[in-house]
Amino acid sequence: MKFEIWGLTGTLTTEHEAQMDEATNRLWYWLDAVDASCNRFHDDSELSQLNECHGETVAISPTLELALSAALRAAEVTGDLVDPTVLPALLALGYDRDFDELGHGDSILEHMAVPSMGPSAIHLDLDEHTVMLDPPCRLDLGASAKALVVDLVADDVAESGGVVVELGGDVAVRGEGPEGPWAIAVSDALVLTGHEPRITLAHGGIATSSTATRTWRVGERTVNHIVDPRTGHCARGLYTTASVTASDCVLANSFATAALLWNEDASYHIAQAGWSARLVRRDGSLEFVGGWPDDEVAR
Repeated sequence: MKFEIWGLTGTLTTEHEAQMDEATNRLWYWLDAVDASCNRFHDDSELSQLNECHGETVAISPTLELALSAALRAAEVTGDLVDPTVLPALLALGYDRDFDELGHGDSILEHMAVPSMGPSAIHLDLDEHTVMLDPPCRLDLGASAKALVVDLVADDVAESGGVVVELGGDVAVRGEGPEGPWAIAVSDALVLTGHEPRITLAHGGIATSSTATRTWRVGERTVNHIVDPRTGHCARGLYTTASVTASDCVLANSFATAALLWNEDASYHIAQAGWSARLVRRDGSLEFVGGWPDDEVAR
């Protein structure tokens, strides 16, 4: 099954046809719940309201608590490079509306780069189910929320058989398909040709982050959505694309995003964590990490 949300395309595939109705129900349950809780482009979302409550302790829903926990986990495993406090930096780069509304080739006026406050500005209390943001901290959960969705859906559906859930390049896999481990295509393009390299996976997550897609113009520069929280500038490093496999999609997405900011240290950090990766350098050459099969073998 194919679906669209948040300007992204996605797919849902199950091992058994009988799983599909329940899988579809769980998919839209979690998409709706995360949209209502975490969509910063909706003024009435829980996240938008939280972003206006600086210095106040706010009770939060279970869904937002899950999303904040995932975001803080992503920050922890990447040394705060995947940082949910990057919203001011994204706004300074002109990312103030749904990506589809930014236009293609439209130029936004230059703004000063805004470094992030860092995750220490978020005070999440899992016992009381509350959060408080140090002023003027504002959050964007886009780096981890869609990965969380596919993990949640896959976990729910896996009780009845194998499943693959994909949204905007983030993939969660649980169990096998009708013919064994799932074959997952890897690409940094928005449209698949059918000739992409593939890897097989029976459990875990795969995520691809790229500076080659989701770009727009700011003054004379082309910018992208991967922001370095240390500077407020977008990623312009050694790699243009990073695909990572990990034990779940939140972790895979975290390491794929951070790889574009780690530059020459990316392979070390990914291997040390025990994950595998396919890294594409700016000149188009490839680097494989942690047992990721080369493209000739993977086809």
